[in-house]
Amino acid sequence: MSPFQIVALIFLAVVLIATVAAAIRGAISRREGFAWALTWLVAGIAIARPEFTTVVARKLGIGRGANLVLYCAVVLMLVGFLMVYARLRRLRHEMTLIVRHLAIRDAMSKPQHGEAETDAPAHED
Repeated sequence: MSPFQIVALIFLAVVLIATVAAAIRGAISRREGFAWALTWLVAGIAIARPEFTTVVARKLGIGRGANLVLYCAVVLMLVGFLMVYARLRRLRHEMTLIVRHLAIRDAMSKPQHGEAETDAPAHED
């Protein structure tokens, strides 16, 4: 086993433990924890046994295991970007609704034209 494999596997083990702990604490959902844990395990297998990726790649009609890893990484990143984009759009929409609600509430609580303001300080001349 090469030095890179040793360091990478130690790193993945630490990240896997942190992911499981986060799922147990409730910092992330169990579903997210499972997905991340599966990702770390698959990455660990690919690092520990690189020939496995070549076998899988050839069964899928891809020449090299490195290409399979690259293709999977690109697809997963694109899916991740799409999910972040969708969440950002939803948050912007929710923020717009909140701002509208606050603006209407504040407009309704202001005195109408011609009514005296009760909170305004009296002017003494």
